[in-house]
Amino acid sequence: MDDQRLGATIRAIRVRRGWRQSDLAGRSGVSPATISRLERGHPGLLTVDTVRRVASALDIRVDLVPRWRAGDLDRLLNAKHSQLHELVARWFAQELPAWVLAPEVSYAVYGERGVIDIVAWHPGRRAILVIELKTDVVDVNQLIGKVGEKARLIRQIVRDPAMGSAHAVDVGDRRFGRTNRGRLAAHQAVLRAAFPADGRGMRRWLGDPAGSAAALSLATEPAARPLMLTRRVRRRTK
Repeated sequence: MDDQRLGATIRAIRVRRGWRQSDLAGRSGVSPATISRLERGHPGLLTVDTVRRVASALDIRVDLVPRWRAGDLDRLLNAKHSQLHELVARWFAQELPAWVLAPEVSYAVYGERGVIDIVAWHPGRRAILVIELKTDVVDVNQLIGKVGEKARLIRQIVRDPAMGSAHAVDVGDRRFGRTNRGRLAAHQAVLRAAFPADGRGMRRWLGDPAGSAAALSLATEPAARPLMLTRRVRRRTK
């Protein structure tokens, strides 16, 4: 986090809104002295939660960008992602050979761009599954929204408007990301509303993909069966 840039941003937006430091302090639940320290670029011992509360009061999103002096942080993070990818692909090959998997499917539809970690296709049922892999959950709302975008666009991506579709998120736990379980638990109500079913129901659907459902669980060990956060969409009938 760039402390000086953060402070300058907070001050500029506060002034533009015509707020005093005391106004911002009251809206974010902190002291005016805390606002002053932040605006001068000296967050010191303030918690990340405090910084984000102040920023949120001004509709500012704060992203912390970790950097490692060893220089190969991307390779380290990608290695965990690749491990989770291999876990899911191996499980499909062993347990669900009827599904055909395509990794890293990029798309650009109506100005929306991204990469789908795994697209799985069931020829017999003409069902398609969008799988999002996460080794670290940072923003639950963004996660739900991005997976929803990919599921909404999948028919255009594969250029077949008649096929049924589903979407899933595999979230790594333990060796993949020790804090994921706690983050998901903190947003349990939101996730349950978006994905109300359980992993067992998803496995049944994977064996016979028809109808609709939604589920949430974690991939807890490298050798364990992956559990999915999934929504199924009814197939169109002619």
